[in-house]
Amino acid sequence: MSKQRDNSRGYSLRKVNIREIKQRFLIVCEGVETEPNYFRGFRVPTVKIEIQGLGKNPSNLIKTAKDLNDKEEYDQVWCVFDRDSWTKQDFNNAISNAESQGFAVAYSNEAFELWYVLHFQPLNSGISRSDYSQKLTSLLGKNYQKNSPRMYDDLLDKQTTAIKNAEKLLEQYDPHNPEKDNPSTTVHRLVKELNRFIR
Repeated sequence: MSKQRDNSRGYSLRKVNIREIKQRFLIVCEGVETEPNYFRGFRVPTVKIEIQGLGKNPSNLIKTAKDLNDKEEYDQVWCVFDRDSWTKQDFNNAISNAESQGFAVAYSNEAFELWYVLHFQPLNSGISRSDYSQKLTSLLGKNYQKNSPRMYDDLLDKQTTAIKNAEKLLEQYDPHNPEKDNPSTTVHRLVKELNRFIR
């Protein structure tokens, strides 16, 4: 008697489980250290995650993501970038081009640090990048270190609050206009997706 049961399509359940284990993510980040360090904090042993901090503008980030995806087969490709001081055209084209490639976007307007702030409180008005650093220093109770590899662990117990705050913030914009919606972020969508694989 066979030890494996087949489903109605003839695939063994064992093969289905192997496919789930081999789920592969590609996360390409505009930042060289800040965003990659944060996402490297996720402990998702059942997923293979390749994270690259490219230091490129949003449009070139999408081009590189496409090149990498052409060479390897990824189940999900996520592009992480900020509005920062990039041009309106570059930011909007990057989102459009990513979506046309079937990639997901985790953007922040204006900076990735907005995601960190939302772990502590809602933020409904735009502030400068330097103000984010000062605000985080106050909220963390210690000097905010932009490229700290510990940010994921330092904020983990407040992650549920951050997701709720990010979702409420996005709901305030109708219709959405990512390059104008300051502050706003979709980083929580990538976080929720990674959380699906934490066991």
